[in-house]
Amino acid sequence: MSKLASGGCLCGAVRYTLSKPPEGYGACHCGMCRKWSGGIELGIEVAPGGITWQGEDLIATYKSSEWAERGWCRECGSNLFWRLTAPGPMQGLLALCAGSLDRLDGLELQSEVYIDHKPAGHAFAGDRKRMTEAEVLASVGMTPPEDI
Repeated sequence: MSKLASGGCLCGAVRYTLSKPPEGYGACHCGMCRKWSGGIELGIEVAPGGITWQGEDLIATYKSSEWAERGWCRECGSNLFWRLTAPGPMQGLLALCAGSLDRLDGLELQSEVYIDHKPAGHAFAGDRKRMTEAEVLASVGMTPPEDI
């Protein structure tokens, strides 16, 4: 299997294999991802059933919102993913932490979400798909908070 289609946590207790190599990755600027990752979260979309885990019993999860949960290794604390839990056609979609891949060769930044929450000092060069919080929530069938 290609190193682009495999990865795991820092200590190696949790490993995974993707059913197909990723085409690119996206950046999330939301406050939860910033706190969770310590900065901009770079993630790779993985469709439900598109990943096979080894050491899955060592993955802990936290329900971080009404519509998603986050997972990490219980042994070393490495962040591994956030997963869409809301009912609907995208339920189970995973955003795998790009840094957990064994290699990122050839992958490019394809999208940015929560662009309206991006700190002013953060800027990526180039053109790509960009979505606001309201657009992201609407895409997963959730209603944006009234204070947007």
